[in-house]
Amino acid sequence: QVRLEESGGGSVQPGGSLRLSCEAPGYTDKYRDYCLGWFRQTEDAEREGVASIDADGNTSVTDSVKGRFTISQDNAKNTLYLQMNSLKPEDTGKYYCAATIGQPYGCNSGSWRFGYDYRGKGTVVTISS
Repeated sequence: QVRLEESGGGSVQPGGSLRLSCEAPGYTDKYRDYCLGWFRQTEDAEREGVASIDADGNTSVTDSVKGRFTISQDNAKNTLYLQMNSLKPEDTGKYYCAATIGQPYGCNSGSWRFGYDYRGKGTVVTISS
């Protein structure tokens, strides 16, 4: 069973920064081909893919966060990160770490709309003045 566990959420003012982390013990060792990433969801909106990274290190972020968010992974630590800068109120939501074995839906920020094999419980991000 794959376990994904997010941390790093919180409440900050507009313009602030947060770094989300997702521990994925053994995931990158176990699977040669995979997609890891983040999606977010609010009560009023559908799931929105935010960022993705594949086993080769190719990354993708959705247009609304380009230039502000960066996805990265530390394979040695089996940890996925999402560095979020210049945060805006519309970035508010619950952020989930997600993973697929292989790339059944491709591996880009939009892939998370279609599904995932595993996800964490989520971490809440609130941007408010």
